[in-house]
Amino acid sequence: MYTAIQGRYDDMIYRRCGKSGIVLPAISLGLWHNFGGVDSLENSRALLCRAFDLGVTHFDLANNYGPPEGSAEETFGRALALDLAPYRDQLIVSTKAGYGMWPGPYGDFGSRKYLLASLDQSLKRMGLEYVDIFYHHRPDPETPLEESMGALDQAVRSGKALYAGISNYPPEATAKAAQILRRQGTPFLIHQFAYSMFRRGPEEGLLETLGREGLGGIAFSPLAQGLLSERYLGGTIPADSRAARPRGFLRPKDVDEHRIGQARALNSIAQARGQSLAQMALAWVLRDSAVTSALVGASRVAQLEENVAAIRKLDLSGEELAAIEKILAA
Repeated sequence: MYTAIQGRYDDMIYRRCGKSGIVLPAISLGLWHNFGGVDSLENSRALLCRAFDLGVTHFDLANNYGPPEGSAEETFGRALALDLAPYRDQLIVSTKAGYGMWPGPYGDFGSRKYLLASLDQSLKRMGLEYVDIFYHHRPDPETPLEESMGALDQAVRSGKALYAGISNYPPEATAKAAQILRRQGTPFLIHQFAYSMFRRGPEEGLLETLGREGLGGIAFSPLAQGLLSERYLGGTIPADSRAARPRGFLRPKDVDEHRIGQARALNSIAQARGQSLAQMALAWVLRDSAVTSALVGASRVAQLEENVAAIRKLDLSGEELAAIEKILAA
C-alpha cells in the first residue's frame, strides 16, 4: 500500500492560476505518452506516486490519450484506486475532449453532445465522480463557440467538473470564450498550449490575452518532444525515442542539423548554469508570469526527478536570456 511521504509540499513551487483561487505546481505531469494500455502499469504507478511525493499535485489527461484511446484514463483510474485514492482531495485531475474518439459524426470536435458524452466516459474510465478541470481540446470551426462553451458550463453546473479550460485556441477565440463563460458565470480557469524555445507562437498575443482575461496558462511540450533534452545531442535518433515512433508527433525530419546545433549551443548555457538542458528549457518556459505550470511527460522515474529539479533554479539573468535569444535567432 502506497503512503505519500511527509514534507512532499515543502520544496515544490506553487503558482497562482490566473485570478482564481487555485494554485498549480510549477511542474505538472502529463499522461499523453507512457501511460497507455501498451505500457507497464507498474511503471505508470511508480511515476504517479513519485510525482506526488515530489509535490506534483496536477495530473493531466485527455479522452484520446493512450494508445489505445482511453487507456491512459483507465491506467490513471487503476493507479488512483490502488495508490492515490486517499489523496483525491489533494489532487488536480484534468481531462479533455475535442479530437476524434469514436466513429460517426458525434465523436469529434466540439458539439455539446460529444463533449458531455465524452466527459461521462472519462469519469467512468477513471472511476471519478468529477474532474477538477474539463477542457475543450481544440477549436471547432463548424460548431458555434457558444455551444462548446455552453457544454463546459453544463459540465461544471452538473458537478462533473469544477473548472472549465480550453486548449490550442488562438488569442482572439480565447478572449471570446472568456467573454461567453464570464456571462454564464462559469469558472474559467486555464488555457493549455504548446510552448517551448523551439515553438513560440503563444508569444504572438496569447500570453498577453491570458493576462488580460485573468486566466492561467499551462505549457505542454516545453521540451519540444525531447529535442530540448540530451537525447538528440549526439545527432542520432535513439530507437526508443519519440522521433522513432511511427505515430510520433516528433518526426525524424524535425531532428535536423540546425536544431541539433541550436540544442548543443543551448546545452552549453545550461551546463554553465549547473543545469541540464531540459531543466533550463523548463525554467525558460516558466519565466513568463502568464505560464502557471509546465506540463512534462516522463517514461522513467529518474527523468521525472530531473525535470522537477528544474524548480531549484528558475531565475534566468538578462545575459543568459540574451544568449538564448541569439542562439534561437540563428
